Amino acid sequence: MKWLGILIFAFALLACAGNRNAESAMGDSGCEECGEQGELELKISDEKGYVEINPRAIQNWDSLAVIGSFPTQKIIALCPENSKICHSFSEDAVDFDLAHYEDSLLEKRFSNSHEQMLEGLRIPEKDSLEIRKWAADFLALEFADGKAVQDLFPWTDRAGFPIVYSSFERKTPQELKKKLSEIFRKYHVRYISVPVTVQVEIFPKLGRSGGFSWKSLWTLWDVRLGELVLLSFNEFTAKTTSRIAPERGWAKPFAARLDGALSRDPQTIENH
Repeated sequence: MKWLGILIFAFALLACAGNRNAESAMGDSGCEECGEQGELELKISDEKGYVEINPRAIQNWDSLAVIGSFPTQKIIALCPENSKICHSFSEDAVDFDLAHYEDSLLEKRFSNSHEQMLEGLRIPEKDSLEIRKWAADFLALEFADGKAVQDLFPWTDRAGFPIVYSSFERKTPQELKKKLSEIFRKYHVRYISVPVTVQVEIFPKLGRSGGFSWKSLWTLWDVRLGELVLLSFNEFTAKTTSRIAPERGWAKPFAARLDGALSRDPQTIENH
């Protein structure tokens, strides 16, 4: 099962940079070849972003309610074949990296009960097929501008630099409201975070020791009321300025931006 595999993979990732499996076109490099360890130093460029915050949902936030965190629903992880810095790079590694930062940010910002919406954890094993169907249906439902939840166009069209912030109570289509309420009724969580998509591409020759591009759409929902709480779209290029290669920490620049979005008071936002 893919998402339970993430938990197992986590231990290997913490022990070293992680090994690719035997089916990987990039090969299996082993811990001794994980490169230099230390702080990854990056310079961000080509950045644009959009954050939408529902002021009423933030104002009425229930600090005693449970937040359930779904795994990233769609991951694209690209790297040139035989690149030495890519032996620890995979879809599961990217998702674990994002979840590591997301967990600490949600706990810091909202300080309430936080659980993983993974099969075998908050999601019973017997619900495996059902929750996968739910996620596929959820992503395909209409949301903003007549587009599906998984469609990036509404947000790429609004994004800019510096990051564009919007304080807006967006109306949720009825079918989407119903789909969200299913999670509330069945799993007894009030809020869910859903990283809709993450796209990471490694560029071994970018910067001093390699770099990568990042594109993501992250969402936070009130499933009891069936409404968006916060949405963050981010896109940037990150190049290394140190000898440490980007073998991990791909989500760190995104996390800094998500932290800013979660900490932002919607009353300070001037919509244009």
